[in-house]
Amino acid sequence: MSTKKSGIPISVSLSSTLESEAIYPQQVRNKKRLIMISCYAVAVGAAISLIARFLVYLISLITNLSFYQNLSFHEVSPAHNQLGMIVIAIPALGGIIVGLMAKYGSKAIRGHGIPEAMEQILTNESKIRPTITYLKPISSAIAIGTGGPFGAEGPIIATGGALGSTLGQLLRITHTERKILLSAGAVAGMTAIFGTPIAAIFLAIELLLFEFTPRSIIPVALACITGAAGHHLLFSAVPVFFSGASIDVVSNVSIFLYSLMGLLIGFLAILVTKSVYAVEDLFEKLPIHWVWWPAIGGIAVGLIGYFFPRTLGVGYENITDLLSGKMPLYFVLTLCVFKYLSWVLALGSGTSGGTLAPLLTIGAALGVLIAMVFKHLMPDLDINLALAALIGMSAMFAGASRALLTSILFALETTGHFNALIPLLAACVASYTVSYLFMRNTIMTEKISRRGVLTPDEYEPNLLEMVNVGQIMQQVAVTVLETVSILEAQDWFNKSTERPDYLIIVNEEQQYVGLIATKELYKFTGNDKTQVSTLIEKSVKPLYTDNSLRAALNVMLTENKHCLPVIDRKREIAGLITYDRLLNSFQEISAKSERRTINISLRRRGLKFIANRRRPNHVR
Repeated sequence: MSTKKSGIPISVSLSSTLESEAIYPQQVRNKKRLIMISCYAVAVGAAISLIARFLVYLISLITNLSFYQNLSFHEVSPAHNQLGMIVIAIPALGGIIVGLMAKYGSKAIRGHGIPEAMEQILTNESKIRPTITYLKPISSAIAIGTGGPFGAEGPIIATGGALGSTLGQLLRITHTERKILLSAGAVAGMTAIFGTPIAAIFLAIELLLFEFTPRSIIPVALACITGAAGHHLLFSAVPVFFSGASIDVVSNVSIFLYSLMGLLIGFLAILVTKSVYAVEDLFEKLPIHWVWWPAIGGIAVGLIGYFFPRTLGVGYENITDLLSGKMPLYFVLTLCVFKYLSWVLALGSGTSGGTLAPLLTIGAALGVLIAMVFKHLMPDLDINLALAALIGMSAMFAGASRALLTSILFALETTGHFNALIPLLAACVASYTVSYLFMRNTIMTEKISRRGVLTPDEYEPNLLEMVNVGQIMQQVAVTVLETVSILEAQDWFNKSTERPDYLIIVNEEQQYVGLIATKELYKFTGNDKTQVSTLIEKSVKPLYTDNSLRAALNVMLTENKHCLPVIDRKREIAGLITYDRLLNSFQEISAKSERRTINISLRRRGLKFIANRRRPNHVR
């Protein structure tokens, strides 16, 4: 018998090194599967680009039929209709159709798309019903084409997610790979509509993937590139919200004012988010079936649209006009107030639509209004109304959704005003901070949070991946030669002061053979020459000193063992690791990361002590 002690081997890498044997169930970065999933993602991106074009055509067709009685696919705004009071009935009719489609098709078409996709990712292994692939775009086209104050981006995100999920359910892949395909389809659809591949990638990271790894980023990025190519081919290469306005480099004083604007819009984003779900709660109290709620919301949309026609439909032209900085105060004010009312009432009724375009419109209008107030109070200030609109729409998106990086990049890509980066960053961070401090859930997560679904809002490295087994293992391990008889082992154990729960079986070269529980020695009643190696029922595969704690935990759970041997790369015994030791180490690491310490003292004696302690020994 022997006990073996060794120093702690330190790995130069913090990741698990399992290159010698594929012995652990830890997820291996399989490059062939990555290429395969990437190819599927590109195919989904190409398909959803065509569906995006079809959706826009369908919205245009229904808009022309509803408001102009014209059979045409030409893009037109319902704001110029000449229907008079008949316009009130058109959104209500669209609401009736959407309600019936939800009842007899799928209830999942209700809402604005992203929360529903998030819920399926978090609770249902990214499985979305295939019928959503066609029911969502059709229902949304009807809702928007009949005057609903929504954008096409929410429905196409939901449709792309459903397409990716459906493909993932047809293939033999893991639920993580299916999540990647769902996310790839969703953000490829967004890119196909807006031509914003970089913003779409960050949208996937911040709202759908909840991770940042090569296995997810590569397929999603390729899908977004495909969607961008589809946008250029099927739509236009010009930025979606190109206004022709000039935005120069701003001064430090202006950056400060735009930051204040971001703070104000952050609080307004909270108000907007709360009001959406307050209206939903009011509809829940109505004594009629939910099928008819979209029709009631449609009546409200029609009434507002009768008096303020610019609130009807997608309204991308409203955003462009606001970004020009030339819209009169009356139009800015009425658009801000009544677009907000129309959208909140329609979305709260449970119809099918999106949130992004209305948020951008409301935010841009608020930005212009706040800038006008600043100009009125301080006429000498250098404030650009076009930049104020850009900052307003981006800060509103950042505050309501807390997709900070997405909101900044989206504003840059859709307008081409890349020199607005610094004020955008300042305002969006301000809005995001207000939202984080004063609002628990976002406009994207409130609905699913009410259903008990927890959504990640922080992305930190796995602490179990950052510590190696060799750093926490028990370095004293009792080893027994495989040729020793069981009776000899029992005799030694009775005389020894050591009482290990497990014995490590080794060969003559002190290389690992197997592991047995000490209690198994005393269950044996056979031949006195029987070797201890016969008690190894199942060879427990050892851990290497440079494996991560996550790998150790996976092996323990798979092998149903609370103790594992640890070996070095020469397969010589280095020690043992137990489940209790692993758990205690994890708790210590977690506590250490939260511990508040002072490492440099500003007191004179403290500085003098530090200087003396760090002085080389040969210096006197």
